[in-house]
Amino acid sequence: MPEVGERGPAQPLCASAELAERGDAVVFDVLQYSQPARAFALRIDGRVVAYLNRCAHVPAEMDWMPGQFLDSDRQFILCSIHGAAYEPASGRCVGGPCGRGRLATIEVEERDGQVYWYPSRDTQPAFAD
Repeated sequence: MPEVGERGPAQPLCASAELAERGDAVVFDVLQYSQPARAFALRIDGRVVAYLNRCAHVPAEMDWMPGQFLDSDRQFILCSIHGAAYEPASGRCVGGPCGRGRLATIEVEERDGQVYWYPSRDTQPAFAD
């Protein structure tokens, strides 16, 4: 059963096994400032990270194909529009036109074979239960 914390109730995202190390992302829908948006979760160095699917350079979705965010060496998240590169563990820009920007983080937790994400003041579930 999802737990309720200070940040809002845990939202089931996927089974842990769906996220392979530096593999394809699980993409999910959220409301960002009450507007529909996409987000994604990846497994990086054994832990799950999640971000809003918006480049810090231009607020456009970044995946090359659905769920594919990593470069060919699977080292960096790469924006398909202008090539901005982000460090996957932190979301920090490491190259390209994103400057000192970073991806908007979505808090996630992995427990009991399941990955959950937590709503924030700015990011809410797209569909009410």
